[in-house]
Amino acid sequence: MMKILIPVDGSASALYAARHVSVELLRDPAMEIHLLSVQARFSRHIAQFLNRKDLERFYREEAENKLRSVRDFFDRQDIPYIAHVEVGHKAEIIADMAKRLGCHHIVMGTARKNSLTRMVEASVTNRVLELTTVPVEVIAGDAVSPFERYGIPAAIGAGLMLLLAIDD
Repeated sequence: MMKILIPVDGSASALYAARHVSVELLRDPAMEIHLLSVQARFSRHIAQFLNRKDLERFYREEAENKLRSVRDFFDRQDIPYIAHVEVGHKAEIIADMAKRLGCHHIVMGTARKNSLTRMVEASVTNRVLELTTVPVEVIAGDAVSPFERYGIPAAIGAGLMLLLAIDD
């Protein structure tokens, strides 16, 4: 039985990954689907003011909110899945969970971004690719917004021109 891990962060991209897996399930009905929601840990400076029960409840509620759209999708399709909630560094938890569960591959949704944005931004997808030996299938989400396609490069170009003008 093939085991698939789908990291879910509440974004539309995670739903794209779930849809992709549902199509794959039609070809291979002997598939075990694991959903994983990873919550970032509060810093110890903040956590010290919260009791353990409240902290755990917060993490669980956040995870349920992020899992809701994918769970609803699979429930409507009558597709069985197992949901997991973890707390920690997202990429490290995803890679570790795939290994612990014996997953055959990880299916991750990712937002389409221009290469400049990807270079500057810390990407969970890129980090998972670095950390895991499990094959990762990346499903692209919606198209890049016009602001990201033109606005960000234009703003960086304008900033560089300003620096050059100041330097002279």
